[in-house]
Amino acid sequence: MPEIKNIKDVPSTEEERLFDFGPQRARPSARNDVAGVGGNLHLTSGRLLARNTIWNLIGNVAPMIVAVVCIPILIRGLANEQFGVLTLAWALIGYAGLFDLGLGRALTQLVAKKLGAGQEREIPSLAWTSLLLMLLMGFAGSAAVFLISPWLAGRGLNVPAELQRETLQSFRLLGLSIPFVITTAGLRGLLEAHQRFGLINALRIPMGVFTFAGPLLVLPFSKSVVAVVATLVAGRIAAWVAHLLVCLRVLPELSRSIAWERSFAGPLLRFGGWMTVSNVVSPLMLTLDRFLIGALVSVTAVAYYATPYEVVTKFLLLPVALVGVMFPAFSAGFAQDRERTAVLFGRSVKSLFLVLFPVMLCTVALAQDGLKLWLGADFAQHSFRVLQILASGVFLNSLALVPFTLLQGVGRPDLTAMLHLIELPLYLGLLWWLVSARGIEGAAIAWTARVAVDALFLFGLAKRYLPSRSPIRLRTVLLSATAPFILTLAALLRGGPIAKGIFLVGTILCFVLVTWFRILTPEDRMLAQSYH
Repeated sequence: MPEIKNIKDVPSTEEERLFDFGPQRARPSARNDVAGVGGNLHLTSGRLLARNTIWNLIGNVAPMIVAVVCIPILIRGLANEQFGVLTLAWALIGYAGLFDLGLGRALTQLVAKKLGAGQEREIPSLAWTSLLLMLLMGFAGSAAVFLISPWLAGRGLNVPAELQRETLQSFRLLGLSIPFVITTAGLRGLLEAHQRFGLINALRIPMGVFTFAGPLLVLPFSKSVVAVVATLVAGRIAAWVAHLLVCLRVLPELSRSIAWERSFAGPLLRFGGWMTVSNVVSPLMLTLDRFLIGALVSVTAVAYYATPYEVVTKFLLLPVALVGVMFPAFSAGFAQDRERTAVLFGRSVKSLFLVLFPVMLCTVALAQDGLKLWLGADFAQHSFRVLQILASGVFLNSLALVPFTLLQGVGRPDLTAMLHLIELPLYLGLLWWLVSARGIEGAAIAWTARVAVDALFLFGLAKRYLPSRSPIRLRTVLLSATAPFILTLAALLRGGPIAKGIFLVGTILCFVLVTWFRILTPEDRMLAQSYH
């Protein structure tokens, strides 16, 4: 992990100015970097990034809470078949982003890079080129949905005959929304590059809430799925308008002209293409295990595996919130100040490690007791080992998201995509063998082994893009190497809740003391104390 240098954060008054609704101006810098005169140093301010991570976390969690409340009401208000169509509509909206071929992420990376290099004048034409490309992809996505909808509503999804016409109309309505969904992602990417996550989540939270609460507004007047889906589509269009207006306020230069710059199309499509490879392959590796368990063991075993999996992967919300903010910060920092990028990388890994390790330790130690209390003794007996193994994997995967994001942030999505392509057949073979030999525990071992190897390679690749004089501190390495041993010890722990509680309190207390006095640098401690 890179040594933390004594680099002071931008004063909080500058960070607070970033949350004003008006346009931003680049802050002059006295420092010259490899790209020229570097500006916009506030975009990598530690306080700003921490605040934006909290915004992201709130934006991801709030819609989930609303969903917990709204879904039971929707199930009671709609027939089972109609609710099934609605869930497909939610899924289609969620996966519509695949039609953008990674252009939204590419726009964020390239705009952040321009900001870091002090080349703001090129941003409007870059933004419009990307948005126009995404609009074309959106029209292609709409055409694809229109063409496939009759087959899906007829034979593809085994929809009851009396619901087929309603389903067809619903899918076609969703097809009309795809250009808006895709270009909204581009507009959001533009705001992300400017680190305007306060504004992004001020838009994301109402949009996420409306996704689940909007259909409830229709139920008193109509039980038609078409009316419910029309409400969702109207909400997506309203979100698009809101994002466009906010972007025009943050970057008023966009309103002067709609410009197409051909030279930007190539880099956007290349970056987006590699991103698409990861976006397609990665979900496959996340879902193959359940299909193989169903084929090789039983459908009941899928439930014993999928339930702890869904529980423990919710802990990924924190690292996802963090790396969503760090992606544009890495892009801007790499063009502006690579030493600062190393500092951000080190603090990101360290922060995730220090926050998640105690959480995962408690999850591993109390897995059987927690599942027994929640789902009963029989379910706990089948699933607790799976939960323990997967918790260790999620911990490693959380740390690996930082080098994964760094590689993409510095413009090398090809490395992460090729790594996924190499992993896929190897993981499939390992998964088949271990599921056949050890059932659902074998699936958990295969998944954790894959993410462990993935983490090793990602950290190795990321090290090539960090300054060579930013050494990994020995004490941090030793603590990282000790963590899997402690998690294994917690998994093997026997005894009741009292014995496990004593173990957890003692271990976490030691962890806190070692962290504060031996792992955190004086700069880290000063930064932590400044938040109180």
